[in-house]
Amino acid sequence: MTRIRFVALPTAAVRALQAGGPDANGQPPERVLAEGGGNPCRHCLRLIAEGAPMLILAYRPFPKPQPYAEIGPIFLHAGPCEPATPGHELPQILASPDYILRGYGTNDRIVYGSGGVVAREAIAARAAELLADPAIAYVHIRSARNNCYQCRVERG
Repeated sequence: MTRIRFVALPTAAVRALQAGGPDANGQPPERVLAEGGGNPCRHCLRLIAEGAPMLILAYRPFPKPQPYAEIGPIFLHAGPCEPATPGHELPQILASPDYILRGYGTNDRIVYGSGGVVAREAIAARAAELLADPAIAYVHIRSARNNCYQCRVERG
């Protein structure tokens, strides 16, 4: 079976956003207080505590704009948080019953036929299966309800 690792947003990009830098839409992130503890930080891959300051912003998890480079809302801690170490364990933020997994090629475009809704407990196995295909360079995990980007999965 292909070995996988879950990867969070790059720290340099997150620190720029936490400092008020523009999001993918060219706007400063919104600063709010987390409600209900169900807000996943895409940098530390942990849930933001209820009442803690957080950012809401538009994020494009691709190196440049192109037709397949989706932009969507994400949450981050408002202040510096420790980056998640790329790891093999399912991140804390993946707490819903299911997620969309979708493979992308080295050209950062969807590999057709790779997308689908996967039960939480099957995420690691499905990501490994997708990454066993040499046409797939990486996998995105997205919310099955709102299509929000959660994290990236790579070989390793």
